[in-house]
Amino acid sequence: MAININHRRNLAQRKASQMRRQKRVRKHIFGYPERPRLVVTRSARHMFAQVIDDVAGRTLASASTMETELRGMSGDKTAKAEKVGELIGQRAKEAGISQVVFDRAGNQYHGRVAAVADGARKAGLGL
Repeated sequence: MAININHRRNLAQRKASQMRRQKRVRKHIFGYPERPRLVVTRSARHMFAQVIDDVAGRTLASASTMETELRGMSGDKTAKAEKVGELIGQRAKEAGISQVVFDRAGNQYHGRVAAVADGARKAGLGL
């Protein structure tokens, strides 16, 4: 079986491009204790969200589609992403957080990333 070298190169270039975008966004975003950072990470199949206090270097709340209650959920990936947003909003509220800084981590604010933000807003989290 022949390995397509261009395919690997394209994957490496895409990853490098995302890392550049992520660094560019992170230059302007920092999570303080009174307004921590809501980081959204997306893979091909799952969505992950964390509320991070950058001063202390601690994760205050987290949610993902890999949790048991969301794994069994039917529907498309966008609906699951919105549910992740609602979960992270509820957990942040329980931790005493009402305002966050949204960090899209180099992803476009579109589709599943926007759905997480909408779900967090539905739960009462200010972005």
